[in-house]
Amino acid sequence: MNKPVMPLSSLSLKLPKADRSIETYRLAAARNFPAKLEGTLNRVAFSAAHVVADPLADVDPWLASAVDWDRTIAFREHIWDLGLGVAEAMDTAQRGMGLDWPTSLELIQRSVRAAKARGGALVFSGAGTDHLAVEDARTIDDVIRAYEEQIAAVEKAGGRIILMASRALAKLGRNADDYARVYNRVLSQVREPVIIHWLGDIFDPALGNYWGTESLDTAMDIAVGIINANAAKVDGVKVSLLDKQREIDMRRRLDKGVKMYTGDDFNYAELIAGDDKGFSHALLGIFDAIAPAASYALSRLSAGDEAGFHDVLGPTVPLSRHIFKAPTRFYKTGIVFMAYLNGHQDHFTMVGGQESTRSTLHLAELFRLADQAGLLSNPEMATRRMKAVLALRGIEA
Repeated sequence: MNKPVMPLSSLSLKLPKADRSIETYRLAAARNFPAKLEGTLNRVAFSAAHVVADPLADVDPWLASAVDWDRTIAFREHIWDLGLGVAEAMDTAQRGMGLDWPTSLELIQRSVRAAKARGGALVFSGAGTDHLAVEDARTIDDVIRAYEEQIAAVEKAGGRIILMASRALAKLGRNADDYARVYNRVLSQVREPVIIHWLGDIFDPALGNYWGTESLDTAMDIAVGIINANAAKVDGVKVSLLDKQREIDMRRRLDKGVKMYTGDDFNYAELIAGDDKGFSHALLGIFDAIAPAASYALSRLSAGDEAGFHDVLGPTVPLSRHIFKAPTRFYKTGIVFMAYLNGHQDHFTMVGGQESTRSTLHLAELFRLADQAGLLSNPEMATRRMKAVLALRGIEA
């Protein structure tokens, strides 16, 4: 059912190329993935979900965020239908990059309520320190109090915690003792085991030298030591370093009760498949854009069909590497553009005006790669919408 019945479709459009020429691009035949999970999963898989901006709100996007709550929650329903969990109010939702803490908390509250209304759909939510301006953070105790405040708010909403990396801690933490003090204190108080998120500075330059050192080898030692010392309070670790071998090395060093959640948007297929020594679960921004394919691929893996898993998920990797290319922090633009192409929102408008962070050439290549991976759920609509965006950027159909 999932194989193209013909190599090309009848749809075409004009797309720009790097040499400034314009090509007539003919779309491939579509692949059709189930709209709901078929079968079971043997990996825990979260999609870090984006928010849908309200394009008609009378706000200045650089200064204030306006969210279309109905479409934002509807997108989470789509993720849950596919058997995936939602990682809420993370960097994919532009947390700390257009989405402030009060709006993030409202998002968390709404998402947790929606999950409970479905009988307990899987949702974990980000708790960090982003309401504390980095310049106002004076001491390690300030960081601890900020974490405690957000954790209390998420737990009051009935939510599970993803403990986000802290820009304030990156500024103030000088060594392993500083980080141990913060994490030991915070983890001692959480109601249920949390997911710890190690977000590399490739995603957020303000998180450089996290764990108190420039050396990633030393940082790994410090992180593993703190996590394993608090294993009863840690469900898992999400590593977003875009470094496959470091993730594998860390995975093998974790306490056996602590899961590894890959955050590697370059190498997720092979990390999820794993090897004879283990595998990674998933907590990925790219799963927002490729959720139907991800769900189907994971169901094939669970059924023992590893070839089918790679047949579906492998072609999505070039798209993901393109969306997450440097400057990686702008990947949210590609995620939202995919949601627009696939009809999950009626506009290409983002919180913070972030739709402007990628070039016309970038969006054109994204379209090609999404098409070639069979990820355009309605190719006619996607083509029409791509033409509209190109027309605004001076390329007429």
